[in-house]
This record gives sequence, structure tokens and C-alpha cells, in this order.
Amino acid sequence: MSKLGLWVLTGLTAVTTVFFNVYIFLMTLWNQTGKKDRSPSEIIIMALAAANVTYQLMCYVWMTMDEVDSDCHIMRMFYTVLLVLITSFKFTIIWDTSFLTFYYSTKLVSTPNHCYTQIQAAILKHATLAVFVIPLLGLATCMPILVVFHMDNQTEEATSKMDCGLLLPESTVGQVYDVIFLLLSDVLPGMVMLKCCISISVHLAIHLRHMKASTNGAHPPKLGSEMRVVQMSLALVGNFLIFLAVDLYVNYEVVVKHKNSLAITLFITSVYATVTAMLLIYGKKTLWKTMIHDINTCLEAYPCLSCLKLPEQKAPPSSPPKVKN
Repeated sequence: MSKLGLWVLTGLTAVTTVFFNVYIFLMTLWNQTGKKDRSPSEIIIMALAAANVTYQLMCYVWMTMDEVDSDCHIMRMFYTVLLVLITSFKFTIIWDTSFLTFYYSTKLVSTPNHCYTQIQAAILKHATLAVFVIPLLGLATCMPILVVFHMDNQTEEATSKMDCGLLLPESTVGQVYDVIFLLLSDVLPGMVMLKCCISISVHLAIHLRHMKASTNGAHPPKLGSEMRVVQMSLALVGNFLIFLAVDLYVNYEVVVKHKNSLAITLFITSVYATVTAMLLIYGKKTLWKTMIHDINTCLEAYPCLSCLKLPEQKAPPSSPPKVKN
């Protein structure tokens, strides 16, 4: 696919990414009542939404500049620094998602290991500090790119076809750093999410078996809102694993085969950010119902768009109060 086609697709994805993430950020911000402190999940979700929006905007700015300035007349360092910042925000998005999955795993799964439980409690107690440290770690991890990566050493004609500001690990040190960076930014958070996914799945299976045994199989067990959180958590992990496979493959294409595939990476990450935001909204039933209602309310103002209205789950009618004689 051409860079122009990817630019158009990324633009369409950017609209949905910004919409869903700004919506969940504002709704989470406004939902605080009284002096009650925010829960760790709300703090992580707000940080993740902010990182998604920032990444999307910076990503689209770079893609637009790369499309308009195809011959890279602007100083290459500008593009390079922008790519480093984009990479650091990608690091932040992945680790925030991993942190959120870890949080839901601790809430859904109880472990008999007292030491592990204390570690979990200590991490979640400092959730606010963690969501500020993660972007700083991401930036610190990406800064060596400016030193150990270099411009492509191929011919001038081949170099001109590469993306503006793109640096590649041409040296042995650069290749070692690239492997370490992929382990820290992709593989390690993926292992955390996979571990949480397995824990949640085992918990769900045991819980369903106990519920079925307690009802003697008279009716299928129901988990209510807990099941919705389980579905969201497992879907987040599945979404990340798909993204991980594509991201590692595209990185191989760029680093080893020197193919001009960076725009694909940015587009795939944008899709990942959009799906993640939709899953986060779905995980909160009240937020999901509110969003559907808001969308339908906006569509009601335009009769020609009434066919796009989404089905709403109506609350069951309450029975009238009985009057005492």
C-alpha cells in the first residue's frame, strides 16, 4: 500500500481514536463525586487516554509532514526527534495497557501468596506516581536512538526513498539496543498481560464451575458486571497480542530488509489505540450506555442519519407502588 493510502487510513483512524479517548477521559474526569479519591483504574485509564491522543496527533503530524515534504527539505533532526517522541509514547501506551490489565487481574484474582499480594498492593497504592514514571521511562529508553542509530548507509537513491528522519541500527551496538528495546517495550509488557490473561481465565473457569455446582446445573451461572470486566480484560490482551505480532514483523522489515514500512507501524498502532479505547468504554457498562445514548441524541437532530442510531438497552419498567387500603 502507498504512503498516501496509509496517510488517508491513519487520518480516518485518528478521528475515531481522538473521539473515543477524549470521551473516556472527560467522562472519567467528570464522574468524580465529592472528595472521594480516584480509583487506580480511573487514574490509569485517564493516563492511557491522554497518551493515545498525544501519540495520534504527533503521529499524524509526522505522516503529514513526510507526505508534503517528500524530499525532506526540512532539517532531518526535526523528523528524527519527532519519531523518538512518537516511539516513547508508543512505549507509554503499551505499558499503561499492561498496568491496567495488571490492576484488573489483582481485583478479579485472589492469590494465597501473601508476599505477592503485598507487592501488588504497594504498586497499586502508588498508581498516580506510576503513570507519571512510565512516560519518563519511555523517553529515557528511546533517547539512545539518537546516538546508536544512524542514517541508512545505502545509495543516495535508496536513501531518498526512505522516510524522513528515519534512523536504522546499522552498527552492532545499534542492533543490540534494538533487541533490548523490543524486549522492554513489546515483549516484557506482553508477558505481563499474558500472565494476567491466564490468571483471569483460570479464575473465571473456577468461578463458573463453583457457581454451576451450587445451582446443580438448574440454570446457567451469571456474573453480571464482573463478567463484563473479564471480557474487557481478555479482549485487551487479545488486541495487544495481534498488535505485537504485526509490530515485530514490521520492525523486522524495516531494520533487516530496509523496507519503507514505518507508516504501517504508525497505522497499526493507531488502530490498536482505537480498539483499546472502545474496549475500555465497553468495560464500564454505565459509560457504554451513556455513549450510545449521546450518539443517538446527536443523530436525532439529523433525520437523514436516523438509520445510524444504535440500539439502546431500555431499563425494565418499574412496577407502580402499591397503595395501602
